[in-house]
Amino acid sequence: MLKNDLFLRALKGETVDRPPVWMMRQAGRYLPEFMELKHKYDFFTRCQTPELASEITVQPIRRYGMDAAILFSDILVIPQAMNIEVEMKPNFGPYLPKPIRTAKDLEHVVVPDIHDSLGYVLDAIKMTKEKLNDEVPLIGFAGSPWTILCYCVQGQGSKSFDLAKGLCFSDPKTAHILLQKITDTTIAYLKEKVKAGCNAVQVFDSWGGMLSPVDYQEFSFNYIQQIVDALKDMAPVIVFGKGCWFALKEMANSGAAALGVDWTCSAQNARYLTGGNITLQGNFDPARLLSPPVEIKRMVTQMIREFGKDKYVVNLGHGILPHIPLENAGAFIEAVKEYKE
Repeated sequence: MLKNDLFLRALKGETVDRPPVWMMRQAGRYLPEFMELKHKYDFFTRCQTPELASEITVQPIRRYGMDAAILFSDILVIPQAMNIEVEMKPNFGPYLPKPIRTAKDLEHVVVPDIHDSLGYVLDAIKMTKEKLNDEVPLIGFAGSPWTILCYCVQGQGSKSFDLAKGLCFSDPKTAHILLQKITDTTIAYLKEKVKAGCNAVQVFDSWGGMLSPVDYQEFSFNYIQQIVDALKDMAPVIVFGKGCWFALKEMANSGAAALGVDWTCSAQNARYLTGGNITLQGNFDPARLLSPPVEIKRMVTQMIREFGKDKYVVNLGHGILPHIPLENAGAFIEAVKEYKE
């Protein structure tokens, strides 16, 4: 039995004394204890070594006592498992030396056996669960198929993902084959994560906002819906689409347990667009953690009042930035724990 099930209760829409809180990318780069490991081990070594991944996952829980832990990993372990080479270059980010640009490039792309290709993630979950000792729930995650496609086709990060969009619009058949392979792999992966011990899962559609509403339905949300349908009876599913406020109404009817909201969408609009019946998560601007701690606390309290304490998970509107002072991250968490109506 979990000692703190506040997060799971909020996902069910139950009445709570205060909303739960965690931060996207909380297991990582702003923590000095994480940086010590970063200096010793390269990125994918940290992801692929269960002892390291589990240690990084619990570091923020030890320091701040969030209401949920999120497994340290990366969305690009999926294309790696699908036989697509992915490197993480220092001061550059992800780099895929052989991007998928044609139907022929798809020939070597596989839907893998999860235990063979991603067994290290499942081992990390089991180790993390031992370290957490039922203190808080554990969240597993994956990137949306569209977001993964963006990297697979572009070959690296981009401000426009023009090559990825170009493939979808000039050769939709190839794009849809790739999207379906990613979706099938992601469903199998998340199911195994839940079986290994994850209490909830989150789908990150980081680049969904790059698409028009019509294209979003075809190239992103149709595939997210498949994932939600496959997982929702096993564990709560949170869908987070950055810049995707235009799809909130449809997302609210998808069967997801909660929807992530970024900082460009107000609480009032998010509640209105979703009909007020689904748990929302968000949406503090990560850069606002550079404000003085007293200001952070004031703004977080105001944010909770605007969303309402029920059917709400306090979080950032995207991942925490690397240069956030520890005291400021602490103020964010404390403001939620101290909240009273």
